[in-house]
Amino acid sequence: MAKTKPQDRASKSKKGGANSASANGKPKKPKASAESLLIQAATFLQTSQPEEALVHAKRALGLLQPTSEPTLSALPALNLIGEIYVELGDPESAREAFSAAIALDGDGINDGAEKFLWLAQLNEEGGAESVRWFEKGIEVLKRETGELENKPKRPEVEEEIYEKKQKIAKALCGIAEVYMTDLSWEEDAEARCEAAVTEALLVAPNSPEPLQTLASIRLSQERVEDARAALSRSMSLWKDLDVDDPTVPDFPTRISLSRLLMEAKMEDEAIEVLERLIGENDSSVEAWYLGGWCLFLLAEKQKEAGKTETVRPLLRASRDWLENCLKTYAMMEYEDERLKEHCEELLKDLNGTLGPSAGEEEEEWEDTEGEQEEDGDEDSDAEMEGT
Repeated sequence: MAKTKPQDRASKSKKGGANSASANGKPKKPKASAESLLIQAATFLQTSQPEEALVHAKRALGLLQPTSEPTLSALPALNLIGEIYVELGDPESAREAFSAAIALDGDGINDGAEKFLWLAQLNEEGGAESVRWFEKGIEVLKRETGELENKPKRPEVEEEIYEKKQKIAKALCGIAEVYMTDLSWEEDAEARCEAAVTEALLVAPNSPEPLQTLASIRLSQERVEDARAALSRSMSLWKDLDVDDPTVPDFPTRISLSRLLMEAKMEDEAIEVLERLIGENDSSVEAWYLGGWCLFLLAEKQKEAGKTETVRPLLRASRDWLENCLKTYAMMEYEDERLKEHCEELLKDLNGTLGPSAGEEEEEWEDTEGEQEEDGDEDSDAEMEGT
């Protein structure tokens, strides 16, 4: 075994810092700081790697809160861990993280409103408890907005005010949704819905989501024309924008939009939204299902209007979307049995009309049939010229 190179005390003292050499002569890696770990965790979360994100966020929490004693410095890690658990589909662990953050910062003075808004959506009791958390989040956001409005007007300040107003409007829409569902039996439910969505429109008049929520309320009131007007205005705010534009609603919001459009008998607009969603994410079971159902409804509408030439192409397209839905359902191990049952019911109806699906073979047959028809037309033309 080779002898190690002797070192004097002076050289040892010079190498006693964070970058000191290890026994094998390689420099030791400096320990990651809590801040750098949180940045890495956030990056992993943004790039759809929640498992890696959780590892880094928990390491950061261990540095920020080395004992069981809660500390304010742990707030960023707790909130990020909560968001990671949401992404991992573990609402119970997410609730625990956000509840721990709220225990440290019950007024949102140190770390803002996000934890309240998350808990409003994840709360098991729902109903009044969800409304309470939404209202707490809105209170914090309004306070922060007021503080920003007292600052000198600069672009970054204006942008932050805009973002907070968007969050206020979204939370108000959340309250309206609760009063349309969990608390619909309350005597003042309709009035509370109207008040929430009216305030949302005042806070963020050029935001698509309050208009979408307004349309939902109008549909529940059977005011279909008003709902259609609100939906059209909502879509006009973002439909020509790039997907990365912050004005474009998130994926789940646009899934809800497509349902509302179908309910309002605006199937053409609905399939436009759904085609765009599938272009962004072709592993969405719900988007494939809604697209197939929407195309089925469009075929029915065309049939009623006497436009029979477009019915079969629409029905074939509907079957393609629904078959993709079931394939994706199995691949993603989706768990919505009612969706699957309706999808299978629609496919049974389609196969009864179109005949059994032959998949790619059917498409090839259709292409061949088209070529044969073209060849037949050319032969007929040649015969005519010969006469």
